[in-house]
Amino acid sequence: MVPSGGDAGTFLRSHREPPRWEYRDLLIRRYTAADHAAVMDLHRQGLAQVGLRPGDGVYYEHDLFQIEDVYLRRGGEFVVGERHGELVAMGGLRRADIIPTGVTRAHGGYAVGLPPRTDTAEMVRLRVHARAWRRGYGSAIVRALEERAAELGYRTLHCDTTDRQVAAMELYRGFGWRETRREVIGGLVNVYFEKVLP
Repeated sequence: MVPSGGDAGTFLRSHREPPRWEYRDLLIRRYTAADHAAVMDLHRQGLAQVGLRPGDGVYYEHDLFQIEDVYLRRGGEFVVGERHGELVAMGGLRRADIIPTGVTRAHGGYAVGLPPRTDTAEMVRLRVHARAWRRGYGSAIVRALEERAAELGYRTLHCDTTDRQVAAMELYRGFGWRETRREVIGGLVNVYFEKVLP
């Protein structure tokens, strides 16, 4: 779940490479291996807040054990948001041809042998800790990842969420993403969005 809100005027890119941004009291920076435990905790808390759990048909986390390989070494990005030294937000950007969508992805499949779609990326893993809701941190992570996607040469972004994650859907729509389809997976409705970058 990624609540939005806050003053977007204070969003600032403070370092080019590795990328860093500042938004109010939030520092957004590239993931490092030392962040892994906090990333897993934030991921699982976020899913539990909307009633998702292992084995439900949409829950998967195999990519989070390979962040460097799936995201950072294959033309993507993974950022975390720190407030006063605590990781309170995160989000990833990965090539759309690495991990498929739908049921195959939920069961740990990879898109092996498909032609690469190097102009399309997925925005995934947006999470904001419940203690940090309504501060605009979700919006800041989306802004950082959209900016990074353009720098990496992507022209189209995809994302998906469940219809239980109302705040996430509102956040995407607020950034100009359009819903493209819905799919029932394991009894849950998965909602897909797309955005063409300017």
